[in-house]
Amino acid sequence: MSTFDDLKIVTPLRNAISDMGFTQPTPIQSKAFPVVLSGKDMIGIAQTGTGKTFAYMLPILQTLPYSEDVHPKVLVVVPTRELVLQVVDEIEKFTKYKNVRTIAVYGGTNINTQKMAVMQGADIIVATPGRLYDLVLSRALQLKMVKKLVIDEVDVMLDLGFRFQLTNIMDLLPKRRQNIMFSATMTDEIEALITNFFKDTQKVSVALSGTPLANISQTCYEIPNFYTKANLLVDLLQDSEVYKKVLVFVSNKKSADRLFEVLEDIYSEEICLIHSNKTQNYRIRSIRQFDEGKNRILVTTDVMARGLDLDEISHVINFDTPSFPENYIHRIGRTGRAEKKGNSILFYTPAEKNNKEEIEALMDYTIPAISFPEHIEISEKKTPEERPKVSEPNNPIKIRQEDAPGESFHEKSEKNKKTNQGGSYKRIIEKKYKKRKTKGDKNYNKRNKRK
Repeated sequence: MSTFDDLKIVTPLRNAISDMGFTQPTPIQSKAFPVVLSGKDMIGIAQTGTGKTFAYMLPILQTLPYSEDVHPKVLVVVPTRELVLQVVDEIEKFTKYKNVRTIAVYGGTNINTQKMAVMQGADIIVATPGRLYDLVLSRALQLKMVKKLVIDEVDVMLDLGFRFQLTNIMDLLPKRRQNIMFSATMTDEIEALITNFFKDTQKVSVALSGTPLANISQTCYEIPNFYTKANLLVDLLQDSEVYKKVLVFVSNKKSADRLFEVLEDIYSEEICLIHSNKTQNYRIRSIRQFDEGKNRILVTTDVMARGLDLDEISHVINFDTPSFPENYIHRIGRTGRAEKKGNSILFYTPAEKNNKEEIEALMDYTIPAISFPEHIEISEKKTPEERPKVSEPNNPIKIRQEDAPGESFHEKSEKNKKTNQGGSYKRIIEKKYKKRKTKGDKNYNKRNKRK
């Protein structure tokens, strides 16, 4: 199918698509549309940035009737709060000429406000699994009318530990429903989920998870340590004409805060930060400012590696090499979207070299290396994780006399050795009166006492 006209889309949706400037569906959209429209269960395997939200929402909205029911007909479950807001925003664009009630449900905000919203009624609920499960348990939200369940980025949800919530939510849904699942990778855990809850599943795949996007230029630098990486990054970012909009990925929250402290002194008005410890309002504001171009640099953890559709990102810089090679694919997928050219730069230390080689093995592609610039200072400063661990294998640790446990320790230990003897009844009363020989011998205790 070459155009959206070939899909025979209803007029309100066709007008909305026209307003958005779309003319041709992506491969995943062309393949998924007839399957979702048929009502069959579907698993879609596609790279991030290929238009998955459009792929499942377009056929769902095509057949979604007008309703005044309180209970939702469509449930979309995604892994992060940011992705919830993005999906809701996309649905609102699609339904510009349709009367569809959509509600966002996610953690980090007042649950009572969300209870009131869902109790007023909705056609589509877009939710993170944790908050959705809380609302269902509180009975503020009922899922008995759900006809279509969409689980997007299911591999991320399983990685984040949401399997319990997902399986319990699916158990609470009506048995007769359509299941639609999207993932960038296929794992044994996902296969088990499909086996347990899906029927006659049709698989739609457009790319292998390890295939690098052809429109993304990749390069790498070998760098000795964290602060030397920071020196190189500071130098690269000086060229604002080339590095117009830069997404910098780090491995964890500590590294994100540490790098932000370095960059903030130089790029204070151009930089923002996101990780899971930041408040919801802070995260939303940072994403908005970065998307609108008010901030040129966004430092983030892998919370941003999936699903978020941010426009015109010129460079993705992997400040830390991800330990899971699939995460590299998702990270670089933030640039080069909508068939535009993108750039990816990987920093790796000697300790991260194995991770880099695993990434190259997954992609079946060797990332071109760039020589480390001579004018960049090699920092002697090291992070706590990089400092050598002091060990003395031939000098076993002995407890000095002043460090030996005191009297209170021994008293406590002696007290803890006591056993539970069943309370005063078992130790005193039972010993005094003894037990009845049989339940029916009611006078036994009296006779025994007289003796």
